Amino acid sequence: MRMSPKSKEENKVALDLAAWLFNIVTSVGIIIVNKTLMASYGFTFATTLTGLHFAATTVMTLILKRHGYIQSSTLPVSDLVKFVLFANFSIVGMNVSLMWNSVGFYQIAKLSMIPVSCLLEIVLDRVRYSRDTKLSIVVVLLGVAICTVNDVSVNAKGFVAAVIAVWSTSLQQYFVHYLQRKHSIGSFNLLGHTAPPQAASLLLVGPFMDYWLTSKRVDAYNYTFSSTMFVGISCAIAIGTNLSQFICIGRFTAVSFQVLGHMKTILVLTLGFLFFGGEGLNLHVVVGMVIAVVGMVWYGHASSQPGGKERVSSPSSSNKLDEEAVALVKSNEPDGKV
Repeated sequence: MRMSPKSKEENKVALDLAAWLFNIVTSVGIIIVNKTLMASYGFTFATTLTGLHFAATTVMTLILKRHGYIQSSTLPVSDLVKFVLFANFSIVGMNVSLMWNSVGFYQIAKLSMIPVSCLLEIVLDRVRYSRDTKLSIVVVLLGVAICTVNDVSVNAKGFVAAVIAVWSTSLQQYFVHYLQRKHSIGSFNLLGHTAPPQAASLLLVGPFMDYWLTSKRVDAYNYTFSSTMFVGISCAIAIGTNLSQFICIGRFTAVSFQVLGHMKTILVLTLGFLFFGGEGLNLHVVVGMVIAVVGMVWYGHASSQPGGKERVSSPSSSNKLDEEAVALVKSNEPDGKV
């Protein structure tokens, strides 16, 4: 029995909501665990820890593939190398930007990922945004800026690090959606291709990068039962975080992922208030939260309207775009039994 168009739309909305909630829960969870690991146990080796995250993700994808939950697929080496380079520059760039810049400028750099992602979609995918969609994005940026940006100071090397971090992160997130559409592969398959080289490269470079950033050696760290347990918990949650990111970007595109992603910023601020007291919550933060949430709701409504966010096609490229649309539909279907 075929599903009616209304039932299909309701099913898609339910899957979108489930994917987004999965991403929120795992992302907020890993922030709390990593903050505890670094603040309470002194494990400040962020790049190496990320390498361990991808190593755990690699093991998960291999187990799923062995049991038939992930189907065999191919990904050109050139595309794989580009993705891994963008992803690794994103991770290292963010860590260096946080070290060299004030928290205020670091937050501004993160906010600038939305306009950069928009630019990539406009130039590379020929996406056109309506006036309401553009204004809603501005409202989101304003609200999150009020919440998070305090003192702002910048220096030359910090600015360079921030530029590298912003562009590499935006390109990495764009490529997640692009590769799923181009090669008609799902989130699990793409993660299965990209996680192993990311794990290998980050575990190779991570200890040297962390020593440069912290002047501490990861092999000289005093590993206790508690700290090792938190590292294991962080890796377990990271599997869900990595997977949910690929699923969400595959379904929503990089810009929507960035806009909705600031909901996690609001949740982290709220949870910080609930667990650590009212130090980080005051009137201007509350006002910023309200503005950001209004902007997110407006963006969801504006971008879903006819002409709110659409790809501009030309007659000569209509057949190619039709093929890409079919590929995108396939990439959004559930992966095997998972």
